[in-house]
Amino acid sequence: MPLLCRFPRLSRRCLVAAMLALTAAPATAADKITLRFEVFGIAGMHVATDRTTIEESGTNYAITGDLKTTGLAGLFQDFQKKSTARGRLIAAGAQPEAYSADVRRDKAARHDKIDFRANATASGSSSPSAKREAEAQPTRDAVDPLTAYFLVERRLGQGGNCTVTVPVFDGHHRYDLKFTDLGEQKLSAAKEQHYSGDAKACKMTRENVAGTTDKDKVEMPQRGTMWYARLMPGDLMLPVKVELVTEAGSVTGHLAELHGRGADVKFKE
Repeated sequence: MPLLCRFPRLSRRCLVAAMLALTAAPATAADKITLRFEVFGIAGMHVATDRTTIEESGTNYAITGDLKTTGLAGLFQDFQKKSTARGRLIAAGAQPEAYSADVRRDKAARHDKIDFRANATASGSSSPSAKREAEAQPTRDAVDPLTAYFLVERRLGQGGNCTVTVPVFDGHHRYDLKFTDLGEQKLSAAKEQHYSGDAKACKMTRENVAGTTDKDKVEMPQRGTMWYARLMPGDLMLPVKVELVTEAGSVTGHLAELHGRGADVKFKE
């Protein structure tokens, strides 16, 4: 507060000073975090790169994800998923407002889109429509896939545990992600694992509710374990290692690069 504002008799000068201060103040920049994960399959083969960006500005957030097969894995199947989510930060975690995803597997492509209404009910579409045994239906309080993991990161960052069930709807599938807290564990650097130190371990299990076929399952982890660590100040604990079981086999992902909130980390590869 300007010094003049401490004296009531100078209220007009106080108002002018405050207006000048607001005019001169720079706009608040978005709080931006970027992560890069490298994913490995059987025999340590490099199979994919996953890039995520998280931005927080005031009470709003935006997340982008870009997962793409690479190396020899890309020769067997060319897969890429680009997704975005935006919404509001709330006391309970986060409330999404919109989500979209473009999924490409070899020559097949799909676009998913959701608008989350004010009553917390998700409605969405998937194009082209797939033939499914049961049509996926939106569920009250469901969130998109990016927000689902963001909720766990915020929950841990604010001192909570990761035992929680998150209903998810992506416009194409409806499922629950069930997380179970496995407590504190210590990770040691070895091979592709660069991070070394304390981490919070969380078990994840995906339970399909409706609208999933065997072909659809290839792109989505069914279960696994994730390790989170506090790598920067603020309200988030971020993943440093993941072990996931998919229909295509087991994979392990390791944090390779992180930037934001004063952190500037790039592990030697």
